[in-house]
Amino acid sequence: MRNRLLALLAAAGVVVAGGAVAAAPASAAPATRSAPAAHAAPAAQAAPAACTPTQVVANGGFESGTSPWTGTTGAITSGGGQSAHTGTRFAWLDGYGSTHTESLAQTVTIPSGCSSASLTFWLHIDTAETTRTTAYDKLTAKVGGTTVATYSNLDAAGGYVQRTVDVSAYIGQSVSLGFTGTEDSGLQTSFVLDDVALTTSGDSTTPPPASDPTRTPAAPAYTVSLTSDATGGTWNGHESVTFTNASATPLTEVYLRLWDNYHGSCPSTPITVTNVTGGTASALTVDCTALKVTLPAALAQGQSGTVGFDLKIVVPSGADRFGKDGSFSFIGNALPVLAIRDAAGWHLDPYTNNGEAFYSLAADFSVTLDHPTSISVPATGTSVDTPGTSGRTVTRATATKVRDFAWAAGPFSKVSGTSPAGVKVNVYAVSGISTANSNSMLTVSENAVDAHAGRFGAYPYGELDAVLDNNFWFGGMEYPGFVLDLVDTTALTHEIGHQWWYGIVGDDEYNSPWLDESFADYSTDLALGKTGASCWNSVSWASSAEKITNSMAYWDAHSSRYGTVVYNYGKCALHDLRRLIGDSAMTTLLHDYAQGHWYGVSTTAEFKAAAQAATTVDLTSFWTQHRIDG
Repeated sequence: MRNRLLALLAAAGVVVAGGAVAAAPASAAPATRSAPAAHAAPAAQAAPAACTPTQVVANGGFESGTSPWTGTTGAITSGGGQSAHTGTRFAWLDGYGSTHTESLAQTVTIPSGCSSASLTFWLHIDTAETTRTTAYDKLTAKVGGTTVATYSNLDAAGGYVQRTVDVSAYIGQSVSLGFTGTEDSGLQTSFVLDDVALTTSGDSTTPPPASDPTRTPAAPAYTVSLTSDATGGTWNGHESVTFTNASATPLTEVYLRLWDNYHGSCPSTPITVTNVTGGTASALTVDCTALKVTLPAALAQGQSGTVGFDLKIVVPSGADRFGKDGSFSFIGNALPVLAIRDAAGWHLDPYTNNGEAFYSLAADFSVTLDHPTSISVPATGTSVDTPGTSGRTVTRATATKVRDFAWAAGPFSKVSGTSPAGVKVNVYAVSGISTANSNSMLTVSENAVDAHAGRFGAYPYGELDAVLDNNFWFGGMEYPGFVLDLVDTTALTHEIGHQWWYGIVGDDEYNSPWLDESFADYSTDLALGKTGASCWNSVSWASSAEKITNSMAYWDAHSSRYGTVVYNYGKCALHDLRRLIGDSAMTTLLHDYAQGHWYGVSTTAEFKAAAQAATTVDLTSFWTQHRIDG
């Protein structure tokens, strides 16, 4: 749950890097561009009344020449030093070694009634650039004017790599599908495309078959031992997880979510899992963020299993929730965690950079971090430091009933205190943040953790670490017992509110983001003495499809509205509910709801039922007016 108080002011289309699933033989080295070819007007395609699995891109292999593609003359070719993935023709964007922009596009219609749609294409990138850190030349893929994938000279490889992007958000729409290559003034980069397809599947009018609604695998217990390099930016070691099948349906496999592989260029990923034991690993899927492990024997209800693996983590550059800002590394969502299977099946939603896609059960973590003594490692849970080998320290962090584990590494400054209610709070700051600001944020943290605890239940995680960096583009990000933030009172109070709404009271963040973001923002208002008076009066919906309860699939396609609707309209709806049922009833509702879902999972339907039970007022029209479905 990133805090959008700052970041969303400049929100635009979300860039979701595509993931490779296979590689073809290498292409030839770059050579002279070939002669231009003519283009024709695009041809529209009609959508069938119901979803029939189909492929909607015309001439995706470019074998029929230019039609219906439009764009740069000569981009579709058959020679010049590059080769096709299949057939003889391909699209070649850029490769001049001078400032240049080339593009291709066509209009496609994605049939209504389908439950999923995937854009795939084979991409070969070769470059004369020598940098390993700077993206000078870029290729973007756009659907409906929104960038859905981006690649650069940093993704250069010896042959074609298939890229896959989930475009289910555009089902039922007629949209432009396009690719644009931009090249700077020196050193060529060629973006070579072939076999472009947009495939639909599934009939959303047919409900999925009924299955066991029990969330499983349950009671995960993670044991992790990692050793860092001299900077804290690379970690190597081992992880294992023990789990139990809580479901009456046998458990034949589990999935590990390697979330931070979103930040790499699949299959060259920053999170590497090898030497899997306790099951047989398949190839990475979902843009390299999901790893299926088939168990040696099906686990019946109540039976347990253990999967182990070697783990390598390489933190990329960038002040991000998984990124490196100078000497400081931020390592969120880096440990592989188990996916959930419930009545809907396995939850293998894609990573979203616009918000969160995380959905996990409360688990126990025992994490050992071996690192240079010169750097600190604030982390989820309660930490104890002991001397390691010469010049090194071993930090052992223990966390119980948490949904994830995160840490940071670097030469942070640190101030500590204890809240009036007895919670230990540590504030870590990167260089450039004054002691006065750190102390101010320490006071904010102490006040916030006690304010939220007083309303929803005592903070259970022993201590709270807040890590400050004013370069965070996203504002703030929460993990259990550990938050990343700017020097900002509202943002920090919001992230600490997430300790209850997502941390203690869990939810499916991809499909129901309002259950943590709206609730955390409402809690922030309460903690800071804001009443939300008249805030619902400024609501203006962008379309009939826009709802507070929409999933991240919708918000990734309408990213500029995400903060307005989920954060602002969502908290205003809760203020409106409080005014409707009364302050006392609302206070009791949220306290009891949190207690009733402590370490569990919340759903919209459960919250609506609890709200209705808390009042004699019929809330049916309230949910309709505030567009809260479920």
